[in-house]
Amino acid sequence: MKTITLGQLLEAVNGRLLGEFNDLSAPIVRVDTDSRAIHPGALFIPLVGDRFDGHAYINSALEGGAAGCITARERDSYRPEKFYVKVEDTEKALGALASWYKNLFSIPCIGVTGSVGKTTAKDMLAAVLGVKYKVLKTEGNFNNSVGLPLTLLRLDDSYEAAVLEMGMDGLGQIDYLAGLVKPDLGVITNIGDAHIERLGSREGILKAKCELLPHVRSDGLVILNGDDSSLSALQGSTPVPAVFCGQGENCEYRAQVTGSDGVSHIHCRVTTPNMDRDVKIPALGEHMIYPALIAAAAGERFGLTPDQIEEGFGRFVPTRMRMNVLRRQNGITILDDTYNANPQSMRAAISVLADSQGGYKTAVLGDMLELGPFAPALHTGVGEYLGAVGIDCLVAVGELAQSIAQGARDAGVPQVVHCKDRDEARNILPQAIRPDSTILVKGSRGMKLEEVTARLLELTEEA
Repeated sequence: MKTITLGQLLEAVNGRLLGEFNDLSAPIVRVDTDSRAIHPGALFIPLVGDRFDGHAYINSALEGGAAGCITARERDSYRPEKFYVKVEDTEKALGALASWYKNLFSIPCIGVTGSVGKTTAKDMLAAVLGVKYKVLKTEGNFNNSVGLPLTLLRLDDSYEAAVLEMGMDGLGQIDYLAGLVKPDLGVITNIGDAHIERLGSREGILKAKCELLPHVRSDGLVILNGDDSSLSALQGSTPVPAVFCGQGENCEYRAQVTGSDGVSHIHCRVTTPNMDRDVKIPALGEHMIYPALIAAAAGERFGLTPDQIEEGFGRFVPTRMRMNVLRRQNGITILDDTYNANPQSMRAAISVLADSQGGYKTAVLGDMLELGPFAPALHTGVGEYLGAVGIDCLVAVGELAQSIAQGARDAGVPQVVHCKDRDEARNILPQAIRPDSTILVKGSRGMKLEEVTARLLELTEEA
């Protein structure tokens, strides 16, 4: 973050000074929301949640070196050497400050949302654009009403582009995030079943994701998945021009997988308005053509050559726990895809497992959450898919995963084990490990199956 003044802060958040301090030229060097990690000269913004209230830690933050704070409440006393800015809502003030701050920079911003693959698309976009520009990108799960503003506040004059992931679990949230950013380029990766419990239908999910579109700048562009029937139906009706990515002839940006080494790369033919060539993508799974094509479209939009785009593909590195390929001794490979799960991403991950080189293929799959009344059928469908693609063994973890287990049994998966929780799964893992095997671990974030991956790493030796 580059330094701003107290006067600029007041303008950005429409705030009112409390207490004695009134030096509007006082500098603010960063924004902190955690009183335990305050930096000297920072602005402390106390957030309020269901189980916490950051206002209780204002004194601690100021004693720790914060220059001042934002507050939604007047206080009994004020330190004369610190500033206090009164606002109606501290979280909304964080967003307003980030939006104001973003407008200090004349750099292209890309907003990315979708049911599946938005983090992978974000990482691929950053890799490709990073060949030509210094790119700020969303890190970890900073894709919500707190994380996205904090990401924007990391901008400084060295950055030349920003790739910002936008998550949601209900209506109105993408509208809010996109309104803060007003991106030059908007991306929707697909429409799936994630959060269908809250939104009720795919139509509701489409509506929520499309809240991005009106906020794309009038001279901007939208990149959509042309193989997704919900998104392809938007052709000709988006508020700004749109291009489509996929395998279909209706797509301006197309790719066909031509092979895979089954270890770390797929090979595909990429055809765009400016390039037609065979490329190598350092990840597994046919679904990887979509983030690659999205990045190619953005790259061409922002002036990258075909050679630069191809170089960017090679720089792609997935976020931790997003289909990380872990090589172990005795020909064992662990596919750690434990960050999250929904029916579409489960099938994509299982396809990667099916295409892997391992002679024995095991899936350790946990519950998929937030599916509501659709959960039993959607979990059963995942189990049936395991049988359809020839997976040898399933370890199903969690209450909902019982339906995965039943679907797998019905579909002929040779070995199926159901575990009620992670602890039980960890105990049976030694039985699931054998030489020349590939083991996929995947489940919703709430299942914390990274603990299962950690146990697998303890039971095997690094190659």
